[in-house]
Amino acid sequence: MTSDIGAPTKLLHEALGHMITVELKTGQVYRGKLHNDQVYIRGPMTRLYVVSDMLQNAPMFKRGTGVKGRGIGTARGRATIQRAQAQRGRGGPPGGGGGGGGGMRRQ
Repeated sequence: MTSDIGAPTKLLHEALGHMITVELKTGQVYRGKLHNDQVYIRGPMTRLYVVSDMLQNAPMFKRGTGVKGRGIGTARGRATIQRAQAQRGRGGPPGGGGGGGGGMRRQ
């Protein structure tokens, strides 16, 4: 599976062959062994999925070694930018220096 597939879709692929329960917003409940067949349920129509507890150890929930300890999304990008600015001497507390000028003050 590729990384551009959403987590709910990955979960349903991992649940193939297991007993699941799907409750719709209309109140209908589908329960049984999941296999590829001809039941189509639109995502916004689902209220909840109940899947087997053994899927909590599925490989799709394991984090990659390269991701450990790193943020994701814009927070990760913002942290990288702040780190780079700190190395260049920027991003300190407001009024904390900079501004150029000589070593002598005007009086």
